[in-house]
Amino acid sequence: MKKLAIALLFVSAAVSAQTKKVLTSDVNWWGYKLAKTESSSHNGDLKIKEGNIVLKNNLIVGGDFVLDMNSINATDVSGVRQEKLNEHLKNGDFFETDKFPTAVFKITGIKKSSNKDFPYTVNGILTAKGKTNAVTFPAKISMNNGLLTFVSDKFSIDRQKWDIAYQSSMKDVVIKDDIDLQVNFTAK
Repeated sequence: MKKLAIALLFVSAAVSAQTKKVLTSDVNWWGYKLAKTESSSHNGDLKIKEGNIVLKNNLIVGGDFVLDMNSINATDVSGVRQEKLNEHLKNGDFFETDKFPTAVFKITGIKKSSNKDFPYTVNGILTAKGKTNAVTFPAKISMNNGLLTFVSDKFSIDRQKWDIAYQSSMKDVVIKDDIDLQVNFTAK
């Protein structure tokens, strides 16, 4: 009986969840205007403030990420244009970072897919500006010597679902609703 209890203890330890902390991260974004002009799109990055990945048998079963919305940064412009655009994105016209300094993405499931380049489909929920909506995207995930590497394909979200809208209705009409995102991180 004692041997059975020890064996069950080892088995339950082997299948119990393991948490890994996000070490490095890179969240890239692209926003577009409907009219093709010199400044018809912008792109940049956003930092993950903190994140944890939950694994069972070296497979991701969950995780959550806190996005630092004050870190939003346009990288396609520089100088005064960059400063103005960054402030514009942070103010009440879009992300309202004074009221909503963070957003949270929670992984709710990951499944194998038939996509050879990005063989997993990640399902989750994104909470931003007090609104929560489902998000699904393709990713490639690998584990090497205890280091988890996660790279998503570029995917789109509809910014209107989170009330990320230019507060002038006339100007919001010329901006596409889709924002493209691409996420990379490592965790250990």
